[in-house]
Order: sequence, then structure tokens, then C-alpha cells
Amino acid sequence: MPLYEFRCAQCGPVERSFPMSDVPEHITCPRCDAASPRRITGAVLHGSSPAKRLIESTERSAHEPEVVSSLPPARSAASPRKVSRNPLHQKLPRPE
Repeated sequence: MPLYEFRCAQCGPVERSFPMSDVPEHITCPRCDAASPRRITGAVLHGSSPAKRLIESTERSAHEPEVVSSLPPARSAASPRKVSRNPLHQKLPRPE
């Protein structure tokens, strides 16, 4: 279930989990019983998803860029080109 944030005027933020179809606009604060409206916040990525790993690596590279110590290995010039046998491809312009 998603985690929603509500804000009490006296006590501050309160987090609660609700199903997406049943999330209320207001809850009562567990500390002072005042009405706490729901806040619109950014999405939180839990676990180890590919999106979270990408965000973390991007944040790290802003402060700690990766240093390259050597050139990558050269590609072999003798690698054969893939040739299509489709007759429709013969009408396409050839690369120079």
C-alpha cells in the first residue's frame, strides 16, 4: 500500500498507509485529534528498483565523478557486417 503524508497544524507531519482507492482527504492527528489534511509529496522509491539505482548513481556522479584510468579495448576491424537478405532492404540507400 502507498504511504501518504498528512500535516497537522500543531504536531507536524503524519504518515499513514492506505489503499489508493480509499485514501481520505483528512485524518485525525493521533496526538492531538485535530484534522490533518493530506499533502501532495514526491514519490518515494522503496527497495532496489532500477529507477532508484539510476537516481542514486546520478546523485553520486554529481559529487564523485568516475575517473577513467585507461582507454577501452579497441574493437576488432575484422568484424563482419550483418547482411539482410530481405528484398525490400535492397531498395534502401546504402551507407557510404
